[in-house]
Amino acid sequence: MPAALQPFAAQSFTLARLYAGRGITAPDELETSLSGLLPAEALHGVTEAVRLLDVAIDERQRILIVGDFDCDGATSTALMMRALTKMGAVVDFLVPDRFKYGYGLTPEIVELGIETFQPDMIVTVDNGISSHEGVARAQADGITVIITDHHLTTKETPPAEAVVNPNQLGCDFASKALVGVGVAFYVLGRLAKLRREAGKSTVQVSQYLDLVALGTIADVGVLDKNNRILVHHGLSAIRQGRCCMGMLALLEQAGRDPKQLHAQDFGFVLGPRINAAGRMDNMRIGIECLLTEDWSTAQRLAQELEQLNRTRRHVEGEMRAQADSIVQALANEDNSDESVSSDSDNNVSSNDTITQAVSTAKANNTGARSIILYQDDWHQGVIGIVAGRLKESHYLPSIVFAPADTEQTDEDSAIKGSARSIAGVHIRDAIEQVAERYPDLISHFGGHAMAAGLTLKHRNFEAFVTAFNEVMAQMDDEVFAEQKFTDGPLQASDFSLWFAEHLADASIWGHGFAPPIFDGVFEVLSFKILKDKHLKLSLRYPDVQYPIEAICFNFDNDAWDYRAKQVHLLFQLDINEWNGKQSLQLMVKDLAVVEQG
Repeated sequence: MPAALQPFAAQSFTLARLYAGRGITAPDELETSLSGLLPAEALHGVTEAVRLLDVAIDERQRILIVGDFDCDGATSTALMMRALTKMGAVVDFLVPDRFKYGYGLTPEIVELGIETFQPDMIVTVDNGISSHEGVARAQADGITVIITDHHLTTKETPPAEAVVNPNQLGCDFASKALVGVGVAFYVLGRLAKLRREAGKSTVQVSQYLDLVALGTIADVGVLDKNNRILVHHGLSAIRQGRCCMGMLALLEQAGRDPKQLHAQDFGFVLGPRINAAGRMDNMRIGIECLLTEDWSTAQRLAQELEQLNRTRRHVEGEMRAQADSIVQALANEDNSDESVSSDSDNNVSSNDTITQAVSTAKANNTGARSIILYQDDWHQGVIGIVAGRLKESHYLPSIVFAPADTEQTDEDSAIKGSARSIAGVHIRDAIEQVAERYPDLISHFGGHAMAAGLTLKHRNFEAFVTAFNEVMAQMDDEVFAEQKFTDGPLQASDFSLWFAEHLADASIWGHGFAPPIFDGVFEVLSFKILKDKHLKLSLRYPDVQYPIEAICFNFDNDAWDYRAKQVHLLFQLDINEWNGKQSLQLMVKDLAVVEQG
């Protein structure tokens, strides 16, 4: 252990070990002061973007924010609206309806913006880095375009008047992990400083870090030091009630106490409710919830989002069941090519699109390294979630497609796919390899290492599957072997409420700064099967003087050995609250019986 971490060891040896395992070698790497943020000036293009915005505010130019339809886009849009309005800007926003216009600053979105708002300036948030045609359309009408984005690109940036993206070519900003709302925060913070120094109307942008924290976690931003600082302050603000009313109303709907909020709640509680607007309807509802200053309005909008989220869960559940049944049915069949081609003859389905989905899943069981599915009646708003579930359950890159328009499902119609990946497979780059080898196959694509989106013609579906699996075939076998990491065993003294609470608040845990997970061998004192799908255990651990409770959700009961005397667990520490009382609980992630009674 680095000597610099000895102060942590004096408080908790285990905590110091966790930090060291995540590359922390000195206490200042855990600094949470806003002064520890990277300087905005290092962002390529930020100076010009700020200059243009400053002039636009002073000259009362009409500014139109064009956002994305996910939680990162919603928080980015709300942040821009709140901060620019306080600075005196004439500003409005437009979020593309994903079912009509698709992703990014398309020419169609620009035309809708011109028709509706007659803007002098368009500012994109969380999109635009690949929108060459949209930029050209706006400039043709004399509109100034500023792009703020974080998505990856290997192409030249569009010729907008300013482009701010830490991942654009030629940008030396030290953190590439900013999400869209983080980029917007940096632009606005630099703008506020410029106007403050000039004695103009301005605002303290740090008061909106609740939005930055929500967007960063919901978009699965890598939690490097810079992002951990942003999320830390946003989380603290919400716990103290210093946040937008919409967030408080959403937490009320979810039955959560803001004072007890943790970083993961952004991804599991708030994010899904905001995202439901873009998935099932229109993200304007989500943005308006984050913008309103009226409590009754916030409650009404939060209730609408809650209902949309319930609808989303229902649709997702049906699609997941269909996808799982397709993959499971094929796993039980003979793996010959003949059985694939005769699916429709064997009454699997006479629908060609179903046959395509089956053929794809079947290919996966005969050596392909992906799951790629499509059906005519699938809902494009939840394909990303379903792809994520497939990836988790099968540990393979998964892409789920749905019609761009459910009323147009012929061979020339567009279908949209959402991809989720595993460690070692950069999904956006893999799709780009397909696009480079077969330039006419994919209409549009974009994304990150772990998630991406793409559009192609229905007739190109099978060709895309073949091409994508060609790319996967070039990868090493080890990439597709799931590895489960652990921080090792706990000391007996760590099995306490104090340590569990301290651990939860010790850092901002999440993607890129993994939540602690431990393993150990326990004696089984007793067990229960709850609701036919959850395994509850009472355990004993060496030198711990009391039983330790553990729960394994959605456990395969057929795999449980009722004679188990000792088990080796992979687990996270949790605090169970019941009837106003707290108790330590292990959240079991994996289990193996090591001794039978």
